[in-house]
Amino acid sequence: RWLLAAVVVLLLVIQIFRPSRTNPPIDAKGDITARVEVPSHVAGIFGRARNDCHSNRTVWPWYSSIAPVSWFVIHHVNEGRRELNFSEWSSYEGKKLRKLRKEICEEVSEGEMPGFVYTLMHPKAKLTNAEVQEVCRWRRAGG
Repeated sequence: RWLLAAVVVLLLVIQIFRPSRTNPPIDAKGDITARVEVPSHVAGIFGRARNDCHSNRTVWPWYSSIAPVSWFVIHHVNEGRRELNFSEWSSYEGKKLRKLRKEICEEVSEGEMPGFVYTLMHPKAKLTNAEVQEVCRWRRAGG
């Protein structure tokens, strides 16, 4: 009983330590769609499978408010935005831009994006083979 009580108290206390769930303002001039033509079907794929972690348009699920899960989710979103942020696409230049453009197709083809844990919680985000091909075709065409 004491162990259960201690666990409950610990879970309540850790709720005090909450990292910020942010969605920075979106400047339309910085968005990928301001610099690259993104067909609606590809934009739909990105919206479903990548925007939560790779844009400033994150839809924060209810469990992102409950520690310790919130710590993982917020860290994951912040890390995803640092790696690639479609809302800040215009800030990428040179070598970084070339690297990101190359990795978009590679990571969806290898099943690395969207990530396994994300697709467990969001099964609709899992890409079909046809969707992977669409993203890669768009990318090869200059996207």
